[in-house]
Amino acid sequence: MENPFKYGVLVDDDYFTDRTKELQYVAQFLHSENHLILISPRRYGKSSLARKAVKQTGRPCVYINLQQVTSIEDFSAMIIKEVYRLYPWEKLKHMLASLRIVPVISSTPTGDQLEVSFNPQMASSLTLIEDALALLEKVSTPERKLIVVLDEFQELLEVEKNVDKKLRAIMQEQEGLNYIFLGSQESMMADIFERPKSPFYHFGLLMRLDKIPYDDFLDFIRERMTPVVKDHSEEIARDILEFTGCHPYYTQQLSARCWEIIQVGEMTENPVEYAINDLVNAHDLDFERIWLMMNRTARKIMQILSLGKAPYKERNLPTSTSYSSLKKLMKEGYVIRTGSYEIEDPFFRTWIKKQQN
Repeated sequence: MENPFKYGVLVDDDYFTDRTKELQYVAQFLHSENHLILISPRRYGKSSLARKAVKQTGRPCVYINLQQVTSIEDFSAMIIKEVYRLYPWEKLKHMLASLRIVPVISSTPTGDQLEVSFNPQMASSLTLIEDALALLEKVSTPERKLIVVLDEFQELLEVEKNVDKKLRAIMQEQEGLNYIFLGSQESMMADIFERPKSPFYHFGLLMRLDKIPYDDFLDFIRERMTPVVKDHSEEIARDILEFTGCHPYYTQQLSARCWEIIQVGEMTENPVEYAINDLVNAHDLDFERIWLMMNRTARKIMQILSLGKAPYKERNLPTSTSYSSLKKLMKEGYVIRTGSYEIEDPFFRTWIKKQQN
């Protein structure tokens, strides 16, 4: 049997977990002329949600992961590569020739990869952005309106000073496009789209993606566990969710490992506990490396959080120090805030608790 749980990659079809309401809402929203800002912690499934919603519309989509962008030239080249992937060369060549800075385009010998570069002596960041975004507008048609997904959008603002002003000035004049801005650093994304003095203030509808509801996740796990555990599938599903707190990525990861353990008959008495220990041990060196990179205040906060306590209530830890350290830990992705602060990775949380014993 094939493992029915999938994690670490974008998922679709049977691997996509619930999100029925969110999926319907996003797909319907894309029928408007407005733009969408989707915020959630890392590994909550916002990229998979966006891709599935776009797929339902049947419209062409340009998808850019801005974590891979190190310069404006990178950003512009990625846009051109994505457009080339969607449209035939015969349609594009006259459009590319009209750009003020004509890119140099070449392909690998096998033809499966495209390389795009610009003459560094001619390249102006403003011109490159203007040309690349203008190309998106040119290929979009009323019948096949283009959707542009910019994943981890906050990363682009680190590439060049005032790039947000340049982007907003161009994007606000464009017609016939839908932009979807995805971001995992909530404070930065809120600052970009909710701060009145920001160029992107209220540029689109802001939507926050929460954890998958408990009952929906329970049904999802139970249905997929039933073929291998029969009468104990609900018990196992509850144990998994109790540990992961319904975090989408880690729930899928733990479920996948439990399924493997049960399927091969490795251990059946308490597969959830066995899988947790197995995954914690497998990441021991990674967790140790992360731990050693943290300063003493960050370590203290992580220890407090691992016990389910609030660090800002600790008397021996100044409030200002707690908040500044928490903010840094959130930016680095180690801590998330739902109803309260919590360690993002439940396996790392377990590792930290074990080190204190």
